[in-house]
Parts: sequence; structure tokens; C-alpha cells
Amino acid sequence: MSKHTKHIPCLITIFGATGDLSHRKLFPSLFHLFQQDNLDEHIAIIGIGRRDYTNEVFREQVKESIATHVKDTDQIDEFMEHVYYFKHDVSDEQSYHALLDFSNELDSKYQLKGNRLFYLAMAPQFFGVISDYLKSSGLTETNGFKRLVIEKPFGSDLKSAEQLNSQLRQSFKEEEIYRIDHYLGKDMVQNIEVLRFANAMFEPLWNNKYISNIQVTSSEVLGVEDRGGYYESSGALKDMVQNHMLQMVALLAMEAPISLKSEDIRAEKVKVLKSLRQLKPEEVRQNFVRGQYDEGHINDIKVKAYRDEDRVAEDSNTPTFVSGRLTIDNFRWAGVPFYIRTGKRMKSKTIQVVVEFKEVPLNLYYQTDKLLDSNLLVINIQPNEGLSLHLNAKKNIQGIDTEPVQLSYAMGAQDKMNTVDAYENLLFDCLKGDATNFTHWEELKSTWKFVDVIQEEWTMNEPNFPNYESGTNGPLESDLLLSRDGNHWWDDIQ
Repeated sequence: MSKHTKHIPCLITIFGATGDLSHRKLFPSLFHLFQQDNLDEHIAIIGIGRRDYTNEVFREQVKESIATHVKDTDQIDEFMEHVYYFKHDVSDEQSYHALLDFSNELDSKYQLKGNRLFYLAMAPQFFGVISDYLKSSGLTETNGFKRLVIEKPFGSDLKSAEQLNSQLRQSFKEEEIYRIDHYLGKDMVQNIEVLRFANAMFEPLWNNKYISNIQVTSSEVLGVEDRGGYYESSGALKDMVQNHMLQMVALLAMEAPISLKSEDIRAEKVKVLKSLRQLKPEEVRQNFVRGQYDEGHINDIKVKAYRDEDRVAEDSNTPTFVSGRLTIDNFRWAGVPFYIRTGKRMKSKTIQVVVEFKEVPLNLYYQTDKLLDSNLLVINIQPNEGLSLHLNAKKNIQGIDTEPVQLSYAMGAQDKMNTVDAYENLLFDCLKGDATNFTHWEELKSTWKFVDVIQEEWTMNEPNFPNYESGTNGPLESDLLLSRDGNHWWDDIQ
């Protein structure tokens, strides 16, 4: 993120400011933006909660959170002078009028030009209520911009997402609604576009003539921790596939946009999502695998099964693992499977893309009666950001034996220090009015339409859970999904 950008005055109001997300992500990210000189004195932040806090108590808590997540706390006292607490009941229309008065007061004090950013770090059942009251109280009547940032989940299926969207659109236009997907704020995810469209060696090969398959994996070693209640209502399909995984597929498969404007990039992503082959109910079993973790060992420590976690039903059928085979029905990708895989309590924590290229037509080189290794492009998004290209080269002077070689680029420590978290990138984009890395309604509609068929089929048929041991790469059926096509997961590859 470049320093000394044009500063944007703004009042940032965070609903749910006493919650975990605000303390772990939002305040550290805002502070780092301030430190990097991307925010200046024309900024004010209202933290909203139901607790009986004074400004001083709240500021102390925020300060502690920032110190926990940011190594260098230089300028923290200066930043804290811009942070305020406002006790507020989101369901009480009257308290919005008091919030309006306070907002106008801060607008005047910090010369914010009427620019307002509302961040809903709240449970989704409050999104519509808050949006309605922001309008009826006059908080959205401003001479500057008004923007609404909301977290997932955006609905629980297509129907509920449509209802919520319709409600939000009563108070905000589509271009003022920023549906956040923190995966899109990750540096290496944003690098996918650059890698593809700024390198002549990749774009001509980025099609079904040269690519055999593409694999997208997001695995965690953690279980559900203290999120059992939430996870029971979502599961891996809604928590990960409907948003993060399909967003990455869209970036990998999209055509080159005519410009870098957000509307042009998002238009290409929508085309990909609309090209996803919709599964018939009977095709779900052939193309998607669900799993739930059993007890097992992670780093030699015994961990319990999902059904034994807090606030999880003892006969729960919620999937903690999903893998799938996606087909994109367009000219570029006909015949190329996109495999996705996500799960909890797996062997390693990784977010990775593997692009496997097709074999050369006539393979002249063998190594001990074995064909050459596949050429791979590996994009590591987490934890070791970077990319590597796997090629074949001659092994030694005598003979014609070959060996795989790897060309690697790792993001330097200095690059990583420039951003605290993906949320920092996204908050800054939102302040600038750049919606490129946020989810448009048309994208959301397409992903829900695709996922709903899978969910409905799974609801009709009871699974045999648990079906994978903690500390492994998921159920056996996930491997079979690829082996039927003559492929395999590229595990433990860097």
C-alpha cells in the first residue's frame, strides 16, 4: 500500500465494536492505515456496542487489542484520539437519532465532509434492521458518500439472500453495498490477476489446450473452536465454498477485463460464475464429497471429533469438509476440471492453487521407465506466500535421465509487514470507493444458485459421519473424485 495517497476524510461507524472481529481485525487494520499515512486527522471512528463503557474504558481495550496484533505501536495515542464509544441498541429506533447527533458533531469537529462508512460486524439477522434505521433516522442523508460494509453470511440460501438484498436496497444502492470476502483482500489472491494478465508466458497457455486441471485447496488444522453454534447452521459448504472457494475459481477462470475498473473486473467474474455447470440432483454425488472430522491427532495431541465439540449436536450431519469437481461451460475451459477442497482438522494449514499443465504430445524422456513429472504452477496464498514453477531438467552429464526442478518466488518479510491483514487492504479499498475486491450481487446470486442444489440433495440423504480422521487430508472419496479422471491431489507441494 503506497504512502501519501490522497487522504479521504470519513466517519467510520462500527456496529459490533466490542466483538472479536473488531478487536482482532478491524481496529488493528485501521490503526496500521493511520500509521502508514493512509488515514490522517480527518477521520473519526465510532465503536458501537450495548455495554456501559466510557470512552476511556473502550479506548483502553482497543489499545490492548492493537498492541496484541501490531508489533510497532508508534502513533497509537494519536490514533486513539479519533476513537469513540457509543452505547446503542441496534433494535431501538430512538437511539439512532442520538447517534445521528453524535455523528454530526464528530463530522464538524474533524471536518469529515459528510462521508460515512457503516461497518456491520454483527450477526446477520441485524443487517436489515440496522440498514432500515440508518435511513429512517437520517444517518444516510449526507452530502458526502455513504457506504455499507457487511460480513458473510449474506443469507443462508438464494431465497433469503434475495430478501436481504431487497431490504438493504431500500437504504443503499448496489454500488454503496460492500459485501466483504476477506480472501479477496489477501495479497497472493490479488496477485492471481497480475500473474495471468501481466505475463506473456502464462496467458497464451491459460486454456483447455494446455491445462489439464486446476486445484484450489483451503485447509485448516483447527476445529470449530468456540464457533460450534454458528458452524452447525452453515457447515463447510456455506461457510467456505459459496464464497471464498468460488471467488478464487472465478479469478482463475475469468477472461481479461477491458480495464482495471471494478465494474469491468466484476463483469468477467460474473460470466464465469454463470458458466458453472449447474448440477442435477443425481449428479451431486458424482461431483461433490462431504466429510466430518472424527477424533485423531494433530501435532501428536489427541483432538476430539466434531460431534463432541461444544454446541454441536451429538448426531450432527454438518459437513466440516467439502471437495468438488466443477465444470465451466465456456470456450476457454471446456473439458478442464476445477477441483476445490476445504476442510477443518486437516493435515496442514494451507491456502493453495495448483495449475497442472498437460503432458507434451510425444514424451522422448523417461526417468527409470517413468514419464516426466507434470509441469505445475503452484500459487501459495497462505502461510508461505509466493509461487513456484515445477519443470523438468536433465539430471546429469551422462545419460538422458531427468529430474524435476523448482523455480520459486517467496514474498519477502518486508512486503508482509506493509499490511497487517487482508482486512486492511479491503478497508482502504472501501474508503477509496474501489469495489473490485468485494462481492457484487450478481456474483452472490450465481454462487447461491449453484450451492443450493448441492445443499438440497445433501439434506435429503443422510451421510455416514464421521468419515475422516483429524490430521488427515479428508475422506477417501475425495481422492476417488480425482482418480476417476486420472488425476490426484497435489498434497504437500510447495
